[in-house]
Amino acid sequence: MARQKSASTAVAVPKNGNTVGGGKWRRLRKSCPWLLMLLPAVLVVFLFNYLPIYGVLIAFQDFMPGDQIIGPYTHWVGFDNFIRFFTDVQFWPLMKNTFLLCILGFIIGFPLPIIIALSLNALKGKRTAKVIQTIFTAPHFISLVVMVGMLTLFFGRYGLVNNIIAGIGGDRVSYFLEEGAFRPMYILSSNWQDFGWSAIIYIAALSNVDPGLHEAAILDGASRFQRVIHVDLPAIMPMVSVMLIMSIGGLMGVGYEKALLMQTDGNLGVSELIATYVYKQGLTGVPDQAYATAIGLFNSVINVVLLIIANTTSKKFSENSLF
Repeated sequence: MARQKSASTAVAVPKNGNTVGGGKWRRLRKSCPWLLMLLPAVLVVFLFNYLPIYGVLIAFQDFMPGDQIIGPYTHWVGFDNFIRFFTDVQFWPLMKNTFLLCILGFIIGFPLPIIIALSLNALKGKRTAKVIQTIFTAPHFISLVVMVGMLTLFFGRYGLVNNIIAGIGGDRVSYFLEEGAFRPMYILSSNWQDFGWSAIIYIAALSNVDPGLHEAAILDGASRFQRVIHVDLPAIMPMVSVMLIMSIGGLMGVGYEKALLMQTDGNLGVSELIATYVYKQGLTGVPDQAYATAIGLFNSVINVVLLIIANTTSKKFSENSLF
């Protein structure tokens, strides 16, 4: 009996609250260096992503610069700013221009990094693949101002393309003044700048593919293309699904900077986007910051709805989702 009692006592010791608590504190102390490394990133996200959410309130106010966002003299107007935007003659042209630019860029830009990653991974010479990957990635580090300057050098009235056209007897055309040239220049230059950088995540996923699968496929007589389709592509499909959801969630989130730099009086009919309209309403002329905030909030709500739809659809038809 004494032995049984001591044995039961020994088993009960690890269940003591102090022992468990001590283990938690030890794990916390071991994690302190990593938590300290994470702290600056958390602070940056909080300061630039969460703290400004407070300013969304001015979308529901008759706000003027210098007014208190919440105070005794705050003039709340409800959804008047949103109704004003919905009834604005610019509403449908802005929606059309933004949607077309984003959807065309998505159709071209989303599969391109996947194709590049699969192609680079299929190359036999790994050193050659690294050199090509570096060449493809380099344009990502070109600033938007320099990029638009390069487009001007190529497609401006006295740019390289027009010089060639004039040299063979044609007429010079300023492509920046042509509405039909804005979207191709914007989309193709953006994809050229980003496809190499976007391919990195797929290349990293392909590095985890089990070489034994390729060896088995070779023994079965599979060609290199068949191995790409039946081994490499299924291996990165979870990553493709996640990236697809995130891309759809940010579909309407095109920035104003590049469009504004490429914008001229000649192409204003297709280059005026929600982002550029928000910039002009909120920061130029007589600023109407409440109206601009309401438009920006509406655009963000569209992105959230698209994100939820994409995530729900992915969860229904596959096992991959964000939440």
